[in-house]
Amino acid sequence: MRGAMVDGSETLSHCCSKKSSNAEKCVIRWFGPKEHLRKWRTALRLSLAPPCLRYPSYVSIQTIRIGSRGSQLALWQANHIAAELRAHGYTVEIEVIRTMGDRMQDPAFVAPATFADGSPLDAKGIFIKEIEEALAAGRIDLAVHSLKDLPTELDPRFTLAAIPPRADARDAFVCENFWGLHTLPLHSSVGTTSPRRKAMLLALRPDLRFVEMRGNIDTRLRKWEAGEADALVLACAGLDRLGRTENVHQRFAVDELTPAPGQGALALETRSPHHALDTDDPTRDPAIHEAIRALHCASAEFATQAERHVLAALGGGCQLPLGAYCHEVDGHWHLHAQVAAPDGEEVAHVIERAPVGISAAELGQRAAAALEERGALELLQQPA
Repeated sequence: MRGAMVDGSETLSHCCSKKSSNAEKCVIRWFGPKEHLRKWRTALRLSLAPPCLRYPSYVSIQTIRIGSRGSQLALWQANHIAAELRAHGYTVEIEVIRTMGDRMQDPAFVAPATFADGSPLDAKGIFIKEIEEALAAGRIDLAVHSLKDLPTELDPRFTLAAIPPRADARDAFVCENFWGLHTLPLHSSVGTTSPRRKAMLLALRPDLRFVEMRGNIDTRLRKWEAGEADALVLACAGLDRLGRTENVHQRFAVDELTPAPGQGALALETRSPHHALDTDDPTRDPAIHEAIRALHCASAEFATQAERHVLAALGGGCQLPLGAYCHEVDGHWHLHAQVAAPDGEEVAHVIERAPVGISAAELGQRAAAALEERGALELLQQPA
């Protein structure tokens, strides 16, 4: 019931009168959901509410500010989360932030050796560093990322407040004239820059050639339509979200092209409640974390965390030819994990099964250990 004026004078006077004869009346502007208002009133009447309920965090959230990259897909994702938050009664603004990764997609841009603060450029940090800097400075309250872009360990100042329900995690075969990878003529070219996709595609089709294609989805589709490659392999989730599935004729099984850990999932990053900004309102950051947490999906969190534990155990980084995908089947978690040699000649593949109740860390570590037994570390050390 956002923006409604609520006269809390009788309640607050009753609560205060037990402690002081000088009880004052006040008017509270309530920004939270109606059901929380009822709980707050009840607690005040009983004089049992702790301080965080007497002066609830909801009243301090007037606007949640989202930071997002400016690509079409990133803005779709940010607007999707904004709509969810507005449905919960919050006012939301979006700030577009240009990252180093965005600049590097411009052919005329010469990338520096390091970030401005001297920290090294890495494949994941180039898409998130400027957004996290805005989050740390208090310019934004929430960063909406593709989970696969995030490192396996976050700066302790930040936390993943929520992972919403996951989209299709698989990879898609994009082609107009041929309806599946197996139907492509010999020595056809496929547009991708991903070491994982290249290695796993070569395991299926050793004759393929690859064309480096950088940029967002629209850029890659435009290059493919211009004839720069015979086919593309892209994430299903991005194509589905943007409604660009007209030339998707195959969605790879997860044991053919095992998705990147976290693929298809969004990550909603906030400041950690334990590292809140030093402002006049110390309740604001915990309140924002609580508001974002309402969008959380427990099964998506478990699955993606198990996948990311596989990645962390085998070295981390998105440049590894490694895939992991976890899902629930009849009360059991199935974690598919695959490592391929860069030339596709050798593959280590496992499916780790465990009943619901196991921790994500244990499941991921078990899958990583099984891959190691099959020579995954040796495959990862082979030169590209």
